[in-house]
Formats: sequence, C-alpha cells, structure tokens
Amino acid sequence: MVGQKKATLVLAAMLSMAAIFTGCQPKQEAAPAAAQTQAPAAQATADANSVRVIKHAMGTTEIKGTPKKVVTLFQGATDAALALGVKPVGAVEAWIEQPWYNYIKDKMDGVTNLGSENQPNLEKLVALQPDLIIGSKFRDEKIYEQLKAIAPTVMTEDVYFWKDSLKLTAEATNTKDAETKFLADWNKKVTDFKGKMGDKLKLEAGIVDFRVDHARIVYTGFSASVLEELGVTRPANQRGKEWGIQLQSKENITQMDADIIFDQTANRTDGRLELRKTWSDSPLWKNLRAVKASKVFEVNAATWNNGSGPLAAALMIDDLYKFYGVTK
Repeated sequence: MVGQKKATLVLAAMLSMAAIFTGCQPKQEAAPAAAQTQAPAAQATADANSVRVIKHAMGTTEIKGTPKKVVTLFQGATDAALALGVKPVGAVEAWIEQPWYNYIKDKMDGVTNLGSENQPNLEKLVALQPDLIIGSKFRDEKIYEQLKAIAPTVMTEDVYFWKDSLKLTAEATNTKDAETKFLADWNKKVTDFKGKMGDKLKLEAGIVDFRVDHARIVYTGFSASVLEELGVTRPANQRGKEWGIQLQSKENITQMDADIIFDQTANRTDGRLELRKTWSDSPLWKNLRAVKASKVFEVNAATWNNGSGPLAAALMIDDLYKFYGVTK
C-alpha cells in the first residue's frame, strides 16, 4: 500500500498535471463509511448525460454519464468491470499468473499494468487521464484523497465480496442493465445447481489454504460466500465471522476434517507447496474423512480466491458441478 508520506510527495509533483487532465472534479462529500449496501436499488442504465450520486464506503461521489476511461485498483473490480463489458484502461496486476489472471487474460489486451494492488503506481495512473477510479477502502483508504484529486473515485468496503463489487462498479460505470442480466444468469445457475445437488448439499465442505509457514482454514471471504449461497454445508468448527484461523503445527490437522476439502493453495515457488506436501504426508492428514474418501480437490487459486469477482464466481460453480459429479 502506498504510504502517506510517499503518496504526498508523489501527488505534490503531479496534482497540477492531474488538474489539466481531469478538469474540475465533481463535488465529493464526506459521509459515514456506508458500504454499497446503502446504494439505491437496481435501476436501468441512466441517461448518458445524467449526473448520478454514488454512495460508497468512503462517502459519496458525483459521476456524469458513462465513464469511458476506468481504472480498477483491486482484482474483484477488474473482474466485475469485464463482466459488465467495461474494459479498464488501467488495472493493478494479478497476485499470481502475472500480469493478468489466465481466466481474464484474453480480455485484457492493451490494459496498462499499474503495479501491485498494495502499492499502485500513481504516476502511471495520472498519465491515463481516467474519468473513474474504482478502489476499495480495505486497500486504498490512505490514498483516497489523492485518488479523488485525479478522477472521481468510488470504493467498496472490502475486496472479497463479488456482488458488492459488481453493484458498485455497475452504478459507477452506468451499466446497471448489464448487472441485471449477469445476476439473472447467475440466479439461474444457482437454482440449477441446488436442484441437482439434492442431499449432496449436506456433505460438509472445508476450505484450506497452505502458506509458506502455516496452513489456513477459511471461514469467510470469496470462496466461502459462494459456497454459502449455493447451500453447501460447512463443518460447524469451520464457520465464523472472522476470515478463518492459522494452523502452526501439524498436530492441528484434525481441525480440517470434512467430507470434502477444497484446497485453494496458490501454485507458487515460495515454499507453500512444500509445506502442503509435508503436512499431507502426516498420518493425521491421511485420517481425514475427505482424504480417505478421495475427496480433496486442488482448486484454481485465481478463481477460488484471488480473482474474487463475478466471472470467477461463475467459474467456481462450473468446478463444483465437476467435483460433486453433477451434470450441468
């Protein structure tokens, strides 16, 4: 994330350029940190010349018509924009499969790489002359003032909840009709999946994620929210309001027990795959229900965790049909 000190130095040198690029910015008023849940109900795409007041996690922002040059500062916003038919002019690079995740790579030709999601390159951002920036309070709260000096800026509360990202992106980009269509298709998929799963929904499914020096059991977040909407049962000890827990010792492997385990470990050469191998050689791992039933599935970390957008969520459902042996 760009620190306040660095951001101030960067913006001191380029605010005059930003003013030339963007002109006078629409008035943005401070407001309580209301998430996009306070945004207006779904509506048809607004008139191209209308001025809309968008409520978001950092306040309100006025946006006129349909922005043409959109910048996205977290993965879910990039995914959501593409799902709505909006190609960003600039985006932060993917956490893995750089610069862009393979599942969206064919839609990202010509998009400027703005660097790390934790520290976007503001000089490159200004040079793009955007007319809309989509960020998140979770990542970008400290540079919000700098960002809105460059272009109208809206922010989600978090980065993991795809429906929030889709809703705010649709409102800001004036593509509510596209959002309505996507959600209609999504709801059909959810209904079909639930109907075909039947009693299989009662099987307890866990989500694990191996890191360099520990393993994780995931309670909440992107993949967990998709499973919840689909009606998939989670083990009682793997639910909660927190993101999850870290396991520091192999003796804690028994806490991972479930009928099915989805392993969303990223395919990186930093040691996490070696840790997974060490843990999976343990007798405690081999005694887990899912392991004994050959129901441990190594999933695509890009679509099950890092992407965190509507296109990734749809691909998750496709995976689940296959994993559960259900015909689409």
